[in-house]
Amino acid sequence: MSEKSNSLITLRDVTKVYGKGDAKTYALQGINLDIKEGEFVAIMGSSGSGKSTAMNIIGCLDNPTDGSYTFNGVDVNALDRDQKALLRRHYLGFIFQGFNLLGRTSALENVELPLIYRGLNRQKRREVSGQALEKVGLNEVAHHTPAELSGGQQQRVAIARAIVTNPLVILADEPTGNLDSVKSMEVMELLKSFNQEQGITIIMVTHEEDMAAYADRTVIFKDGLIEHDSVSKGVA
Repeated sequence: MSEKSNSLITLRDVTKVYGKGDAKTYALQGINLDIKEGEFVAIMGSSGSGKSTAMNIIGCLDNPTDGSYTFNGVDVNALDRDQKALLRRHYLGFIFQGFNLLGRTSALENVELPLIYRGLNRQKRREVSGQALEKVGLNEVAHHTPAELSGGQQQRVAIARAIVTNPLVILADEPTGNLDSVKSMEVMELLKSFNQEQGITIIMVTHEEDMAAYADRTVIFKDGLIEHDSVSKGVA
């Protein structure tokens, strides 16, 4: 476990409660978690374990009921909605199981989307997005729509979209869940390279132990608590 002073992300006694009275449900029951800059962390657990809730809180997509969340020294709980949106926009990249690409726009235009919110002009957006697609090996399909791409290619477009803003952290929610084993390994090798070569912190939710093995560390959730936190064995 990392020291608090060296942590990029710190959760302290974080709870998340849904419902009231007899319908009250604890998704998180006071978890403590530290993630250092540059780590690759796999988060595992069965459905309802709290892993996705923790990921949503880290991604500023949900708020804890109680407890504190610090990101790069900033008290996230003290930020208003617009400030949290800025944190997401400038420091976080998201990758989803379902790719979440716009069907009628090209791969390049999909990658451009986060840059539009940053106010970059069209020429600069095209340049930076093209560089991101090059990093994931998809230059040749920049003008293809998602329907013209394989599942593995679509996920690589999603990864390019996540890295185009040079985020400190990538949050990957089941990034290989819709892919076969070969494409899954390609995506994981890509994520591993961004972690090792660019120092991007990666937090990945997965059900698959062989995918978690790519991470430096595995955190297992159960019943809203962290059941296990250990260094991963790694991929041979």
